[in-house]
Amino acid sequence: MKKDIHPDYHMIKVIMTDGTEFETRSTWGKEGDELHLDVDIKSHPAWTGVHRLLDSGGQLAKFKDRFKGIGI
Repeated sequence: MKKDIHPDYHMIKVIMTDGTEFETRSTWGKEGDELHLDVDIKSHPAWTGVHRLLDSGGQLAKFKDRFKGIGI
């Protein structure tokens, strides 16, 4: 196996959206870094079952206006 071609594998701290923490080994960052998650299993709709519609830049409003006459 070739030497010095693999990234450094070290311990980091992962901080979930609710503030809980755990340590794991990763190639992300450097030894002792903290990774703050924006989305995790405690907040993502795929795991929570709660779906929210986020209107980024008015896209949802534009969609509703465009297709408001179509009935299902």
